[in-house]
Amino acid sequence: MRHGQTNYNLQGLCSDDPTKPVFLTDEGLRQAQEGAEKLRDTPIEKIYTSQLPRTQQTAEAVNRYHNVPIEARAEINDIRTGYDSRPIDEYMQAIAHDPLHASPENGESQIQHKDRIVAFIHWLESQPLDHVLVVAHEETLRVFTAHFRGYPAEHLRQMSFANCEILEFEP
Repeated sequence: MRHGQTNYNLQGLCSDDPTKPVFLTDEGLRQAQEGAEKLRDTPIEKIYTSQLPRTQQTAEAVNRYHNVPIEARAEINDIRTGYDSRPIDEYMQAIAHDPLHASPENGESQIQHKDRIVAFIHWLESQPLDHVLVVAHEETLRVFTAHFRGYPAEHLRQMSFANCEILEFEP
């Protein structure tokens, strides 16, 4: 599940620093509640989030119906752009010459991010749980989708997911 809308989403800003107070907007809270309603009768044993507050807020909304442990994991933090709090357009221009491999200063490449997320997926598959919810970011969901559907890395930039969109995968 992708997190709900934030003020940075509205402003078109990069947000990959877990210490920055980027929270859900009123619309994001509404989206999270809508997502919670959709998942109300879905069995969930545990919820994993990134360390960014917006994923944790979204998970808390869903957890009102499940009362399961929530665990924040650094491995599923959003891609480190090196452009935190700066316009997404600036970041996109900086990696345009090689979107998969370009690694801005203090950032990571799409491939490095993919490898980090795939390592989390492998770890998650080793856990003794059948039904988990992962609340994360669009970039993270791109990797999950590519991994489980067998898409090549070149497809990562071609996918988009709405705030609080729910995807379901089976190992």
